[in-house]
Amino acid sequence: MPEIVAGDGVAIHYEVWGRRAATPILMIQGLGADSRGWALQRMAFGRRHRCFAPDNRGVGQSGRPAGPYSLQQMASDAVGVLDAEGIEMAHVMGASMGGVIAQFIAVSHPERVRSLTLACTACRHHRWRRELLAEWAEDVGAHGMSALTRDGLQWLVGPRLRRRFGVWLNLLARIVLAQPPEPFVSQINAILDASDDVRFALADVRAPTLIITGSQDALTPVGDAEELAELIPHARLVVITGAAHGLMVEAPNGFNDAVLSFLDDVDSGVAARGRQIGPAAETA
Repeated sequence: MPEIVAGDGVAIHYEVWGRRAATPILMIQGLGADSRGWALQRMAFGRRHRCFAPDNRGVGQSGRPAGPYSLQQMASDAVGVLDAEGIEMAHVMGASMGGVIAQFIAVSHPERVRSLTLACTACRHHRWRRELLAEWAEDVGAHGMSALTRDGLQWLVGPRLRRRFGVWLNLLARIVLAQPPEPFVSQINAILDASDDVRFALADVRAPTLIITGSQDALTPVGDAEELAELIPHARLVVITGAAHGLMVEAPNGFNDAVLSFLDDVDSGVAARGRQIGPAAETA
């Protein structure tokens, strides 16, 4: 099981799979999730790409130092995986908090980014979301991860999936609830402490970019995706109908098809010439 040691001594674990000679993709998960959150992407992405999925500090098999954490620090951890593998440039994909980490990589290390995929994410703090995350941190700090089962998971799991299966059959929900509370709170604080300044640098992103979200995402609504698509030159926007915040597990076929089609275009040079598709819709 490969791992690197970050500059501050924290061990960062990562998973590797897929075709050895194929173009690499760095896959960064969100708040409280680890590399297992890409389980429904493993086979589809591994057929076409060499995949590298780090566990962000605090979750999975990575180290769990005491806070504070920062998203810039997590971006450096992810770039450290590329360094360890001798990869100069990769497709970079991030979901939710991982999407913000991916934005930091695209802005701070543009030469490392072959393409950028931003899933269910945003580029600024809204007051209501800051208040919600602060409430999660307070509740989890006081009562443990079980505090999220009361009403927190309704923001992460779409209503259609809740009606069919309930939250306990949702892969991301199970992963998040299994994490220890202290690092989870540290990751929330990293989100709350992150500056909105990255938003002002997105106009300089030159990597082909896909913005993908679910039409029922309550935590990062479609408006957040539309703002990203407006700020990043020539970005594509795909909205998956009926999916919510965990669209990669709620609508894996639509998600995988949209992202892999985009990556194929980048690798063939189509997207690099500025072809734009969007806004588009995929059926969950």
